[in-house]
Amino acid sequence: MTGKIPPEFIDNLLSRVDVVDIVNQRVPLRRAGSEYKACCPFHDEKTPSFTVSPNKQFYHCFGCGAHGTALGFLMEYDRLSFPEAVEELATSVGLELPTEIAFQQGPDNRPLYELMDQAADYFSQQLRQHPDAARASDYLQQRGLSGDITQTYRIGFAPPGWNNLLQQLGSSSQRLKQLETAGLISTKNDKQYDRFRDRIMFPIHDTRGRVVGFGGRVMGDDTPKYLNSPETPIFHKGRELYGLYEARKALKDISSLLVVEGYMDVVALAQFGIRNVVATLGTATTADHLEKLFRSAPEVIFCFDGDRAGKDAAWKALETTLPLLRDGRQARFLFLPDGEDPDSQVRKQGKDSFLQRMGDALPLSEFLFNKLGEQVDMTTLDGRARLVTLATPYIQKLPRGVFQDLMNQQLSRLSGSRAPGRIASKSRSGSHFRGSRPMLMKPVHRAIALLLQYPELAKQEKLPQEWKKLDTAGVTILKQLLEILQHNPTYTTAVLVERWEDDNIRHHLGKLAATELVTSGDQAEQFHGCLLRLEKEAQQEAGKLARNKLRPSDMTEEEKNLLRQLYSSKKPE
Repeated sequence: MTGKIPPEFIDNLLSRVDVVDIVNQRVPLRRAGSEYKACCPFHDEKTPSFTVSPNKQFYHCFGCGAHGTALGFLMEYDRLSFPEAVEELATSVGLELPTEIAFQQGPDNRPLYELMDQAADYFSQQLRQHPDAARASDYLQQRGLSGDITQTYRIGFAPPGWNNLLQQLGSSSQRLKQLETAGLISTKNDKQYDRFRDRIMFPIHDTRGRVVGFGGRVMGDDTPKYLNSPETPIFHKGRELYGLYEARKALKDISSLLVVEGYMDVVALAQFGIRNVVATLGTATTADHLEKLFRSAPEVIFCFDGDRAGKDAAWKALETTLPLLRDGRQARFLFLPDGEDPDSQVRKQGKDSFLQRMGDALPLSEFLFNKLGEQVDMTTLDGRARLVTLATPYIQKLPRGVFQDLMNQQLSRLSGSRAPGRIASKSRSGSHFRGSRPMLMKPVHRAIALLLQYPELAKQEKLPQEWKKLDTAGVTILKQLLEILQHNPTYTTAVLVERWEDDNIRHHLGKLAATELVTSGDQAEQFHGCLLRLEKEAQQEAGKLARNKLRPSDMTEEEKNLLRQLYSSKKPE
């Protein structure tokens, strides 16, 4: 599964992250003894059966059987690929990624990333040095931006002229092709020219901090007001968010993210010390945007103008958000006075006033019921019945959980009727899983489970050794686990499981790591006992091989002695 990703990197990554923090950011946990519990996010249940162990760095649901490490949780919950999950975790702990992670599943786009970074440096340099940059500098100062904020967001200047960047970076036919692929130059009538000319330049970074695109803003009345990079192999407007990388870099814990419409809104709010702000790139908020936002913060606040166009845009955002509002996620809506945007509003009223507006933003539930309530006469029975008809399809879009239940209850209160209740669904498991007795296990499986759940068992001295002669897949894995732990005694359950590249083995190890063991007594004694039983199996297997040799002359002295021992052990006392 790890492909080209060095196992050592995965080991280091899992040793730095805390699965409790990763899960708790998405599913609120409560302490239960030495572990944490919650209702499982992967199946419908009312009684918590989902546990997270800080000691094992592992999660397990006793209801549906879901289990795994922090990597597995991100892949399952956030629907990420393995490289994306690795990237997400590495970014969260400031760990630099091996370059091969990003490219193992597709073409090598490193030349495009390098080119975009060079372009960002060029535009930044032009803002300081080009003769025509005085207009750009004056414009930024008029908008109240300091030199520090300009540098933080790497704001630059694309000089007027048709081929400034082309001449600077287009040193060969291959480079010209790359410039066009990256969306930095265009071709018309067999002539190539700079895409961005005489504009303030805003580099757009992905979550790893790589420049993937640009937004260029005119300083006068030219059109279009904003010009964005086109879709490229490394830039997709429906996935990227301006300012998210900078927000995550500036803030350790982000409780909410404000979504605005313009680049200048982001940097203007940052100038006033409000750093948890991002902007969509000239497009409506998409599901991909929201998944990325909710991976960074549990709450998203949409900011729109208070006019009709703003309300319509907000409603579209609400419709996109509903299916993604799993328990623990929230969305609110901030409507500014007509004609105002975040940039102008914060400059007029200051930071505290703007933060107050954010705090007073309308919860999604109120926005939905207020909007639908405007379409009916709530003073009549027919009107309240109509509200139920209008609201029910939207509520059904919500994932099943506490929030959907509360929305149904609110609809019931508003309409004065019994609103459609929570629809019972078949979970991936039956109730017979919960509370069932731990399964009977073969000695090798129990030894592996004990070692995975209690890695310190590998530190024991004078462990039986003869069991290693057994030639089975389980024994081979047990031997490897012991060797790994004896060389790396600090490894957790999570690191041990992710060590295996074979999906099938990793899956079975994960099940054993999550298996509820009856451990009455000392785990060390149980582990030792498992090895002794395996040792007996090894002796019996060797005896069978010896007995299959018909003549004693074909046997070695060791085999003859083994047979004598086996026969003597079977004599009655």
